[in-house]
Amino acid sequence: MTRRSGSCLCGKSHFTLDDDQPTVAICHCTHCQKSTASAFSIVAISPREKFTVTGPLKKFADKGDSNLAVDRWFCAECGSPIWTEAEAMPGAAIVKAGCFDDTSWLKPTLQIYCDSRQNWAPLACDTANFAKAPG
Repeated sequence: MTRRSGSCLCGKSHFTLDDDQPTVAICHCTHCQKSTASAFSIVAISPREKFTVTGPLKKFADKGDSNLAVDRWFCAECGSPIWTEAEAMPGAAIVKAGCFDDTSWLKPTLQIYCDSRQNWAPLACDTANFAKAPG
């Protein structure tokens, strides 16, 4: 089993993901744009039981397009977004890819909420692209 580790910007919140093949996705939804202050969020999606996190965390209770709960977890010290739980994806940990110590393995395979992407943000030609969320 591949153990991938990561942390927030200040280093007080740490996590591990024990998953050989997490799904790597790019999310263009407006909430990801606002929570990352960027054009999109790159995430690794894995079963929750494969994800462990420690340190001072704070939760922001959000709602997705589906009006279902989306809990966004941040480092309580530096504010780095760490991971997300979405009621629409029960049992999944959605981990912010930029927080991994080693990012060389990341290769997005899908992009979601492409309808709300920034018009200057190109879509990769080798990903599955969805106007909203698949399913």
